[in-house]
Amino acid sequence: MRLITVATCNLNQWAMDFAGNLERISESIENAKKAGAAYRIGPELEIPGYGCEDHFLEEDTIEHSWESLVKILEGDLTKDIVCDIGMPVMHFGVRYNCRVFCLNHKILLIRPKFWLANDGNYRETRYFAVWSKKHTVEEHRLPATVRAVCGQRFTKFGDAILEFNDTRLASETCEELFTPAAPHIDLVMNGVEIIANGSGSHHQLRKLDQRMQLIQSATAKV
Repeated sequence: MRLITVATCNLNQWAMDFAGNLERISESIENAKKAGAAYRIGPELEIPGYGCEDHFLEEDTIEHSWESLVKILEGDLTKDIVCDIGMPVMHFGVRYNCRVFCLNHKILLIRPKFWLANDGNYRETRYFAVWSKKHTVEEHRLPATVRAVCGQRFTKFGDAILEFNDTRLASETCEELFTPAAPHIDLVMNGVEIIANGSGSHHQLRKLDQRMQLIQSATAKV
């Protein structure tokens, strides 16, 4: 049996603070690498900040998110470490809340959110669409800024897992863990060994207890 070190982080991100958010993301990746991690996962929508509200409807928010990601890709931050980064992505004219997997200056996969939070403080369906194409992957044309840095024109977009030489990796996004048909159930049945969850939650009494119970239940399935 081989062991792997994974790194998760809870960042102090601010809505529309692209410079500050990028600095904190970069620092978290550097710390993960220093700890010997092969995989780093960050919070939901960590590049623009979770609470952008109607700014999510502006194309500039997505454009500036890509600009931040380009700065991560053009340096050595993603060298020899899988970085799972949260940001909004427009795919065929539809806006999604996504996880973007990067490794060695390349984007391996863009994974859109399957279930959106739409109660209490959350109005995600106002800004994002649900990815309803189960087990479907499409080609996603990357922005010119990404192509200029990575030489990569397309990447995969959709419901997929990442398979490496010695393990399979996937992640959920926050609300998905709380649903009765959580994605990790299907992922486990398909041999995924590492399942992460990038979350963005406000403080609520007893919510951490519920989250811990769900994490333990999901872990027991692996």
